[in-house]
Parts: sequence; structure tokens; C-alpha cells
Amino acid sequence: MRVLIIKTSSLGDVIHTLPALTDAAHAIPGIRFDWVVEEGFAEIPSWHPAVDQVIPVAIRRWRKHLWQTVRSGEWKAFKQRLGERQYDLVIDAQGLVKSAWLTRYVKAPVAGLDRYSAREGWASRFYDRRLSVAVGQHAVERVRQLFAMALAYDLPEGIGRYGLDLERLQL
Repeated sequence: MRVLIIKTSSLGDVIHTLPALTDAAHAIPGIRFDWVVEEGFAEIPSWHPAVDQVIPVAIRRWRKHLWQTVRSGEWKAFKQRLGERQYDLVIDAQGLVKSAWLTRYVKAPVAGLDRYSAREGWASRFYDRRLSVAVGQHAVERVRQLFAMALAYDLPEGIGRYGLDLERLQL
């Protein structure tokens, strides 16, 4: 199974997503992830052994220079890269309109938080599957629950494990 994660920013949000990947990799043998992330954080997802491909996006930069982004071909290249692989599922783990918008360029079912669970409820209109995760919990637990529901496995008990490839982190 191949899953595309959309979790573009911020630093803490990207790191908080890693335990959900560890849970999924233990629950579903052979699952592989690609990850769309803001260019400044692109190295972080590669630290997890279940991530194959990191697809940088530059929404922060592109917003400031919209016409230059279109003229330079960066936007077109990004959309083409999203279409290069086939995915069984896309998970928008961000729950924002900007992340939900990116799911439009992938031909796969999209799962995300429902309008009561997402930071921007309107984002849920982009999803094929809208999943309810209780607010007021730590971000790590919310993302772990989202992945467990989206991928149909039982959430492991206990705290999440980041599952980082420590050899990549040693200096």
C-alpha cells in the first residue's frame, strides 16, 4: 500500500506526525509513504524509514511571488510530481484549506478530519472520507487517531514512538 501524506508545516506539526507513521508501519506490513511538506522542513520526513519520497512544496514562498511561481514553472512541476505515482490513499493530516487544496492534484481517495475536528472546517469539503477526532488532545495523539481510522487499524496503546532512523541523525 502506498499513501501520500499532506502535512506541510510547521516544524512541530511535521514532527508530531512521525509516530502515526510508526503505528501504521507496524500495523500494515509493507506500507510506504510519500510526504508533501514545506521546503524548509523537507529533511524531517526522510528521517523515518517508512517514508520513500519527500515532495517539497513552497506555499509560503509562492504566496509572496505568485506570478513568478507560475511563470517559472515551479507550480506546474510540483503538480506533475504529485501525479507521477499512484496512491491508494491521500491523508491530509494538516486540516487546513491550503493542504486540502493540494489533494486536488492527486488521483486517489482523500481522508482527512471532519469539519468539527479540522482546524479549518471548510477543508473537509475536499475529502472523500471525513473522520472525527476529538479536539483538545495532544497533536501527536490526534494524528495517530486520524491515521488509524484512515487506514483501518487499531490504534496501539501507550505513547507514540517516533521510529526515527537514528543512523541518519548521528553526526
